[in-house]
Amino acid sequence: MSTSPRSGQVRPANAPTDQLSLRRANLSRTLGHLRVHGPRSRAAIAAGTGLHKATVSSLVDELLARELVRETGLEYSGSAGRPGRAVALHGAGVGALGVAINVDYIGVHGTDLAGRVLVERRIPFDATEGGPDRCVDALTEVIRRALDDLGDAGAVPVGVTVAVPGLVDIARGTVVLAPNLGWHDLSLGPRLTAALPAGLRVVVDNDANLAALAEHTYGVAAGSRDLVYLTGEVGVGGGVISDGRLLRGNDGFSGEVGHLPVDPAGRRCGCGRTGCWETKVGLAELIRAVTPDRAYGLDPEPLRVPEERVAELRRRLDDGDPVVSAAVAEVGRWLGLGGAILVNLVNPRVIVLGGYFATLAQWLVPAARPELDRLVVAGRAAHCRFVASDLGFTAAARGAAGVVVDRVIADPTSVGNPTHAVLPTTPAGSP
Repeated sequence: MSTSPRSGQVRPANAPTDQLSLRRANLSRTLGHLRVHGPRSRAAIAAGTGLHKATVSSLVDELLARELVRETGLEYSGSAGRPGRAVALHGAGVGALGVAINVDYIGVHGTDLAGRVLVERRIPFDATEGGPDRCVDALTEVIRRALDDLGDAGAVPVGVTVAVPGLVDIARGTVVLAPNLGWHDLSLGPRLTAALPAGLRVVVDNDANLAALAEHTYGVAAGSRDLVYLTGEVGVGGGVISDGRLLRGNDGFSGEVGHLPVDPAGRRCGCGRTGCWETKVGLAELIRAVTPDRAYGLDPEPLRVPEERVAELRRRLDDGDPVVSAAVAEVGRWLGLGGAILVNLVNPRVIVLGGYFATLAQWLVPAARPELDRLVVAGRAAHCRFVASDLGFTAAARGAAGVVVDRVIADPTSVGNPTHAVLPTTPAGSP
């Protein structure tokens, strides 16, 4: 029998588990409201959340005790009466760490609960040499240093999310397949958990999904309920936000757009198939087209981080180099073709171009847009546009850190140790 309040059942007054669950939900509701709307008085929080004023006062007291919020001063409503003391998201003592590994780098983004950046770095690293064991060792060392940096900044790390370009079984923390890294069935989550401080939660997820979440939260498409994010790396992945939610699919493997078959007579892909979209628009393909004798380097010594490679491409475009211009235009046309497939499938409002796509967007989009208009069945009625991400190559790591923050927002009782976290006398869900 349902015990939901909507079923007409009366919740027993002496049901502490239900009361605690309800209070936890309302702590989350209050904290989430402050995250979205910024500093608010208790009265404004009550008005914005629909919670009882006395309930909000009790909730704020607990959040203050957990050091997740702070009082910032007086807020004047413009009406008669005493001003309220404003409350703002704080959480300076809570550390969230996001780490992204790709073919040629490891990126780190660490924040506190309010999103203040405490750690950010990108380390050149050849993830294709030495096998997965070397990658796990490198990730462990990078994470340990970043955790120390968070601690030095006064933030206690509460979790780590690792972004990987491949298929990830999130529940097991296993990378099922990461073709560009050469990984198969790698138990990355359990191995990192065993190597890192006890009690630290480690989550492994797909890099494009995490980047899509970052764009949806604080990128150029923030607030858009329907978007597709495209990674522009050596490989190409996609994250889909549909009706405001990340689209994962039945097994969590959605978004592998780089492996859409677009050219049966094309090049063999790292996944083992032929003619994948990635072989037409990935950074490796563009560099191969510009320097066919060196797949990754634009100079005799290969450039190790993607920004350096793309900066050189951009310099050549600015100089009017006809070889680079023609290669970028060709990538743009294939970008429009694949984008049209995505628009026909999921009807996004925005296709966010990440990584090198964003850096070269002013050259790519003019070639991609006509293909999109030509191949989308709904034509311009679909109202979809390409936009360049302003998060650059950091989107996946930022999204990874954001997942840790989201987890704390969802359950504020998971951090802090207040001395007076008791059930309120006024039911927490009372209007």
